[in-house]
Amino acid sequence: MILIKYNFIEIIKPLVLTMICSFGLQGCVNEDVSDLEQYIQDVKAKPKGTIPLLPEIKVVEPYLFNPDGLRNPFEAVKRVAEEAQAGTSSAFGIRPNTARRKEELEDYSLDTLRMVGTVMMENGKWALIKANDGTIHRVQKGNYMGRNYGEIIQILDNRIELMEIVPDKPGSWREQQASLVLAE
Repeated sequence: MILIKYNFIEIIKPLVLTMICSFGLQGCVNEDVSDLEQYIQDVKAKPKGTIPLLPEIKVVEPYLFNPDGLRNPFEAVKRVAEEAQAGTSSAFGIRPNTARRKEELEDYSLDTLRMVGTVMMENGKWALIKANDGTIHRVQKGNYMGRNYGEIIQILDNRIELMEIVPDKPGSWREQQASLVLAE
């Protein structure tokens, strides 16, 4: 008897839920859609916009390149090629001064050095540099640091600006600006 009652309740539950939902949905149906039709007519009655014209295309004058009398950019310049073969750089080019005595901070690369502060003294502003071994060095404008012959050209409160001389190609050098920023 309990088994029959249980099955009867399980059969009736979905039917009752279906009837409740259908009555609820009937309340949502509105036969009067005149407000929707009025809105559609209003939108259709608005004046239609115009599509703007495309911008005028500017005519680019073609340029005719005439390479007669110019050197081939893919061939080395004869003077540079001859100097590279001889192993010497030109007398008027940039070169590091190898005759001067190296300073202590030139044994370190710039990425292992940290600026930790500045000190103002009677003879100008000095920067405090901490090497990776923990030693703190005092430098001023004109001192050298880093492995690329970096000369200190300016000391500011938050950074040191250097001018390095780096190898460019065989037998020639170029200047490159670098800086060391105050470590926080």
